[in-house]
Amino acid sequence: MSILIVNGHVIDPSQGLDGRADILVENGTVKKLSANGIKNTKGAEVLDAKGMYVLPGLIDMHTHLREPGFEHKETIRTGTLAALKGGFTTVCAMPNTNPVNDNAGITEYILKKADTGGAARVLPIGAVTKGQKGEELAELYMMRKAGCVAFSDDGKPVSNALIMRRALEYAKGLDALIISHAENLQLSGGGVMNSGFLALTMGLKGSPAVAEEVMVYRDIALAELTGARLHIAHVSTAGSVRIIRQAKERGVRVTAETCPHYFSITEAAVAGYNTSAKVNPPLRSGKDVAAIKEGLRDGTIDVIATDHAPHSPEEKTREFDSAPFGISGLETALSLGFRLVEEGVLDLPGLVKKLTSNPAGILGIERGTLREGAEAEICVLNPEKEFAVNAAELISRGKNTPFDGWRLKGAVEATVFRGRLSRWA
Repeated sequence: MSILIVNGHVIDPSQGLDGRADILVENGTVKKLSANGIKNTKGAEVLDAKGMYVLPGLIDMHTHLREPGFEHKETIRTGTLAALKGGFTTVCAMPNTNPVNDNAGITEYILKKADTGGAARVLPIGAVTKGQKGEELAELYMMRKAGCVAFSDDGKPVSNALIMRRALEYAKGLDALIISHAENLQLSGGGVMNSGFLALTMGLKGSPAVAEEVMVYRDIALAELTGARLHIAHVSTAGSVRIIRQAKERGVRVTAETCPHYFSITEAAVAGYNTSAKVNPPLRSGKDVAAIKEGLRDGTIDVIATDHAPHSPEEKTREFDSAPFGISGLETALSLGFRLVEEGVLDLPGLVKKLTSNPAGILGIERGTLREGAEAEICVLNPEKEFAVNAAELISRGKNTPFDGWRLKGAVEATVFRGRLSRWA
């Protein structure tokens, strides 16, 4: 089956493309990309993308698909369908499943499930330590060989500095990436929201910014010592941005991501004990949001990732202290990112780069491109289309979004994955 996308404005940072072009897809690959037009001589399915942007399929470096073990929250099938609707054709699945993805057998199971039932590509991220307990390194070599693209104990920090050092040293030998969940548990102390006046007035225990920043500093120091590659997940504070910026200036091999909720809303979203805004690290202050935007603008923050963390409605309707952390983010990420373009924080190619070629380069995968001969993974964005976020209508099983009722501009019109054109309008 062939697909022909015509009259679109192609933005592909991997090739420096930013202009009108047509794309012909044959047998699941980009057969031709031309600014001079392509005639439909083979009866291809046609998508007229006039007034729309045609982008490489987005890549999410930080997704929780929950399967195996927590299928009441999400499955590989529902999570990848949500991803595709949000424009993501590749998602990296974090290892905090049950059992934890800390061995090659679980990695292979995830890949098999994704291959047979997934709507988008799934790349597993393996645990750094066995059972994510922080006590003993997991089978990094065997998981890497089985298909893991990186390693992280995300959801939990690697609190033992010596184990983190050994992980970085081992990963360097594998040319693998360690992703840091930067949290000092002694400083966060069971906090459920950002420390400050609002937490005090709500009677909730706060987690201070320094709980993140201390671990960002430690892990960067260890990366500098070992020469290994380090990626800082879900950056949320002004201090973390500053520390990462300074490390990059010294030549440390560190990259970083933030998430749409950290540049879109503040801790004020928690008011009224809104558990849909309960996330770890917590939503921060307006000062932190401004710093995150500046970090995106100047390149300190390389990637926008979703940290998609779905939970069942029953879990999220508990009282605030006992409700789980997490926001369902795959279906709103691109549109929230598009707000950065409207605000002048990023231009559109800059936004696309942080969602495609940057994560591809950091992970060392051949994705995020519309080059001729590449697998055809495409996102078509309608920049003028407005829509209201309706949590109940999300494809994800996780309806836990603080953006419920928001009106957003910039909607995914269609996606192409494995030779299939899916229309979402």
